[in-house]
Amino acid sequence: METMSTFLSIFIQSIKVRFNRMNQKMFDGGGLYLEVAPSGGKLWRLKYRFGGKEKLLALGPYPLVGLKEAREKRDAAKKLLLDHQDPGEVKRAQKLAAVYGGEESFECVAREWIEHNSRTWVDSHSSRIARRLEQYVFPWIGKRKVSQITAPELLSVVRQLEKRGTIETAHRVFALCGQVLRYAVATGRAERDITPDLRGALTPVKETHLASITEPREIGKLLMAIDAYDGFQVTRYALLLAPLVFLRPGELRKGEWKEIDFDEAEWRIPAHRMKMNIKHIVPLPRQALEILTELRRLTGTGAYMFPGARSNSRPMSDATVLNALRRMGYSKDEMTAHGFRSMASTILNEKGYNGDWVERQLAHAERNNVRAAYNYAEYLPERRKMMQEWADYLDSLKRQAVLKRVV
Repeated sequence: METMSTFLSIFIQSIKVRFNRMNQKMFDGGGLYLEVAPSGGKLWRLKYRFGGKEKLLALGPYPLVGLKEAREKRDAAKKLLLDHQDPGEVKRAQKLAAVYGGEESFECVAREWIEHNSRTWVDSHSSRIARRLEQYVFPWIGKRKVSQITAPELLSVVRQLEKRGTIETAHRVFALCGQVLRYAVATGRAERDITPDLRGALTPVKETHLASITEPREIGKLLMAIDAYDGFQVTRYALLLAPLVFLRPGELRKGEWKEIDFDEAEWRIPAHRMKMNIKHIVPLPRQALEILTELRRLTGTGAYMFPGARSNSRPMSDATVLNALRRMGYSKDEMTAHGFRSMASTILNEKGYNGDWVERQLAHAERNNVRAAYNYAEYLPERRKMMQEWADYLDSLKRQAVLKRVV
């Protein structure tokens, strides 16, 4: 009995400790409640639903915000909901406006546009766009009212980039400004997008293509050189796999073992790792599975398939495959890490494969991202057959190269 009593005492005490660690909620009505933290802090919150999702809105700390004011804020939020506006989004927009010179300033509208799209963009893409605007646009027209920016004014901003010789960056920044202005029109803060008025005013970009080998005999020589690569073994496996799966360099080097399904012979890449934020399936031919089986013995205990030479906790650097190609004697004008994609695209199209199969396997952008999000498995049986035939074709090119070298 004494043992049971001691057990119950410990059990009750643990429940008390756990309860004391939890925030307590004191409800007032209409979703409004006061949240009391174990430390004693008190915060008014409003629970509401928008777009079918339950959300929370912080209304301020008690006693700085009293019950009467909290109820007034609750009622104001309810009115926004009646107007089909999300109170949380409105609050964020007001914060942006306070920081960036008013809700109709170019910078405020631009940051709101980025935040709105960041739900579908990968983090790196959102950060890259924000950096470009912060560096090249905001210092000059960020505080200007978006509806008052003139075409000559915007041209003077991008012309500064032209003078530095960064023509491509100038065009990219100009395109971003156009997207911000169109968002301003859509949200009622500008009457029109002025960028069409500047069409032809910028120096044209000289079209450049990432170097790639597409001549069959030279492809065979490249594959033979990869086989003989005597550098870091993980890099060699990345080189062996690259022509078989023709992923973007970043998608390849950041691959994780949990994405590989050996039973289904598939590499399933989650949306957040893809350029267009849409998940992607790579059917794995027999040759790719053999390479991955060997690689798993080398790096299978870690998360990454291709960890860096110094740490297993991070993937290899973005320059690793490129540097390996240089070490093998291929210049920047002959072959790049991205060139494996051009190689596959060119040859597969020349061989008469269905263009839709090739485009889907390359994970190129679709105009309708919603359609793309649901159709990531489109043409999968056909793509599986195409990928195996592509791997067999590469094997034949390598054999021909080896035979010619022996002879």
